[in-house]
Amino acid sequence: MKFSSADELSNWPSKAVTIMGMSGVGKTTLANLLRDDDWFHYSVDYRIGTRYMGEHIVDNFKREAMKNPFLRELLKTDSIYISSNISFDNLDPLSTYLGKPGNPDKGGIPFAEYKRRQAQHRNAEISALADVPLFMQKSRDIYTYDHFICDSGGSLCEVVDAGNPHDPVLSALSDTTLLLYIRGTEEHSADLVERFRDMPKPMYYQPDFLDQTWKSFKQEHGISRDHDVDPDEFIVWGFERLLHHRIPLYEQIAENHGYVVEMQEIPQIRDDRDFLDLLTRAIA
Repeated sequence: MKFSSADELSNWPSKAVTIMGMSGVGKTTLANLLRDDDWFHYSVDYRIGTRYMGEHIVDNFKREAMKNPFLRELLKTDSIYISSNISFDNLDPLSTYLGKPGNPDKGGIPFAEYKRRQAQHRNAEISALADVPLFMQKSRDIYTYDHFICDSGGSLCEVVDAGNPHDPVLSALSDTTLLLYIRGTEEHSADLVERFRDMPKPMYYQPDFLDQTWKSFKQEHGISRDHDVDPDEFIVWGFERLLHHRIPLYEQIAENHGYVVEMQEIPQIRDDRDFLDLLTRAIA
């Protein structure tokens, strides 16, 4: 949604906002704050991990459990139940399933399998984004919330055509919500990389970009075999390149469909009044 003035925003009775940006810029922190202020919080990553990837995640747990003779017999006799305990703040089950490509002795999975799971994630993310209007309606009809915040995944820009003003996913989001891009800075890139190193999150790469990144990593490190890639080194190295790859994509989305605020402004928000002031400034 685009607004002709801040007054138009003020007169919008049931506000709905999709916040977007790279991992680590404060999307979930902001959404959690607004949830405490009586906004309905829709987490795209949570929807992906429960509705659209949940069975894949649990099947992966079961494959690992079947390697243990004790657990194998319990599973085959339906004596134990395995499930994912994913939450808004803990996406580890999804991260674990997506995995890291490279040396299996260091926790890696084959590159072809990594790409297969990436394709699953792409389809899941598009479906979860398409569910936004449905959950907006649910939040009002069932739970009687006035306002709605969509906490999008960091890879939103990778699963849409960012330069297309008529992209169907972006059009559906912008028809029903205000799109707000939280923009990071070059100065924060190193900090985001270090945070990612300590706490990896689910990552999605466009297929061509992933192929090129994988090839470049092996060339730069003098590696000829996929098996010899250190998976932990690759995901951090790849994340740093994703940061730079995604910036122009998000800028295009914001230009065509929404508004921009800076990452440094997010820690200053204490409640929904501060958030609405932030939106007012973005519109102005």
